[in-house]
Amino acid sequence: MSKKNTFKHREGVVYSTNSNFEYNENKGYFPVTLPNNKQNLTVLLDRKSRAGKVVTLVQGFVGSETDLKELAKILKSSCGVGGSQKDGEIIIQGDFKERVYQILVGAGYKAVKSGG
Repeated sequence: MSKKNTFKHREGVVYSTNSNFEYNENKGYFPVTLPNNKQNLTVLLDRKSRAGKVVTLVQGFVGSETDLKELAKILKSSCGVGGSQKDGEIIIQGDFKERVYQILVGAGYKAVKSGG
């Protein structure tokens, strides 16, 4: 591993004059997932930078990556299509805006449809 990559996780720390300084990482931090009725999710269609293909986006999820993956798995299997998830956003391949909205509302999420 190069020396450049070993310090990548130390964002914001440049130099310390303290000879006893030790960098403490926040390894124990896990984002808290809000309850379903507190989530403000937006369901919309998108085709930007996707070669004209339509995808359904679910934005605004607040919580851990594992909970996001579980919700994405439920939506993908209910629609019978593929997709992905990252950074609080779920991507479902195809135009499933109404179906995804109904699934989210049925599961107790506060969801709104965006766009025409």
